Amino acid sequence: MTTKSRTLPPAQAVYFTPKGFKEAEEELDFLKNAKRAQVSERISQARDFGDLDENAEYDAALEEQGLIENRITYLEEVLKNAQMISETSGSDFVVIGSTVKVEMDGEIDEFTIVGKIEANPSKKKISNESPVGEALLGAKVGELVEVATPIVRYKVKVLEIK
Repeated sequence: MTTKSRTLPPAQAVYFTPKGFKEAEEELDFLKNAKRAQVSERISQARDFGDLDENAEYDAALEEQGLIENRITYLEEVLKNAQMISETSGSDFVVIGSTVKVEMDGEIDEFTIVGKIEANPSKKKISNESPVGEALLGAKVGELVEVATPIVRYKVKVLEIK
């Protein structure tokens, strides 16, 4: 079985808020110090079941081990290339770390622009590399920016920057 590792191009900066960086470090620590041991124990127990050729538990544990090792490698690489962004307040224009109140299609929405690793739309955190995030970077209050996706283009008005 082969698993693909997600890697970053050399020296590509990965943006983090202090909170997001801490969360990534905590995840890496958990994976290296707790999860690795748990999966190793599962592999050991599965070996005791006998024939490894037809042992689904053994195969599942090996697959999980591969996923964990890939995630560890990915997080180590990301943290090595981390660029910390400071919490912003009262900025005249949108930067990574800004919380922005916008109007889109008559609806008012608010979200924080973060690096791609921290992005979580359900928590109102969007990536600086997303179409909306990218379009808003550098925008000022009152400005109307155009968001372009492969399917549609639309306008977003910046109401407030926190």
